[in-house]
Amino acid sequence: MFIKKMYHKFSSLFYTSLSLFLLFLAPLTTNATDPSGFSIMDTEDAVYGLVNESIFDTITRFLNWTLGLIGILSVIGFVISGIFYLTSAGDEDQAKRAKTIMIYTITGLSVALVSLIIVNAIAGLTGAGDTSFWGYSTVVY
Repeated sequence: MFIKKMYHKFSSLFYTSLSLFLLFLAPLTTNATDPSGFSIMDTEDAVYGLVNESIFDTITRFLNWTLGLIGILSVIGFVISGIFYLTSAGDEDQAKRAKTIMIYTITGLSVALVSLIIVNAIAGLTGAGDTSFWGYSTVVY
């Protein structure tokens, strides 16, 4: 019963904070448009309205977005795991659940970072970006 109450409180707090975050994030999206109402991306010379960027730039933009999302989700996973562990109060099942969540979060974050390293290595070896395999600059900024 206690776990259900804590879950209900945590989920309501999570959804409330997510709603407030998105509410305050909405005005920032207006900075992504020109005053004329068009997108900032240069599409004047593009054929059929497609953007004038390489596939490498598109993949880089997608990876930046994905890594940001993975970072946010991993922080949320760490917080949830910490809350479950702190509120276990001697309950072995809840402590085990918290440890499992922590292990899965660390595993997911490790896989994401290894994939970043692999993408940077492939881009450096193929010359797809302005980076070298052994250099310090990375493909995803």
